[in-house]
Amino acid sequence: MKRFLSALLLAGCATLLAACGPSKSELKFNNTDVTGLDYAKDFALTDHNGKPRTLADFKGKVVVMFFGYTQCPDVCPTTMVEMANVMKELGPDADRVQVLFVTVDPERDTQEVLSQYVPAFDKRFLGLRGDLPQTEKVAKEFKVFYQKVPGKQPGSYTMDHTAGSYVFDPQGHIRLFVKHGQGPQTLAHDIKLLLN
Repeated sequence: MKRFLSALLLAGCATLLAACGPSKSELKFNNTDVTGLDYAKDFALTDHNGKPRTLADFKGKVVVMFFGYTQCPDVCPTTMVEMANVMKELGPDADRVQVLFVTVDPERDTQEVLSQYVPAFDKRFLGLRGDLPQTEKVAKEFKVFYQKVPGKQPGSYTMDHTAGSYVFDPQGHIRLFVKHGQGPQTLAHDIKLLLN
């Protein structure tokens, strides 16, 4: 009987201790964990202020990187609004996050166009661009699909492109792939895990 009571007491203590620690759901990411990915390691582009940028410039921050274009009718603006809502959700922690919008349409998305479009969602966001070969190189490094789709009028076109975002931890390591339309709470949760 004493043994049974001791075992019961021990089990009760173990349960209480487990309840005090973080639960498994708190340690799990909502988005796709791509830790250790052997691509999406770096980029060399110019921001909308004309400053050359690489991933190393943002060490110490969680970086969320999205590929799109300013004339996108739906996916890009909704993603940018969602990212602005993630920043609101994070409160003071938002200052430790850098959102990067990489254009896949450098012909139309000039530095000036990006400097008006990107900060309109949040003044901390940065637009990045390269020339056509640089854009092709970074898209290949990140395995991002994009392609020009001719429009009805001569010279008009849209861009088909991958609609997800990459997330890097404060040490600059790739950690997450975020599908379009997940909602701000799921990404804010994951960013908080990366910041802690």
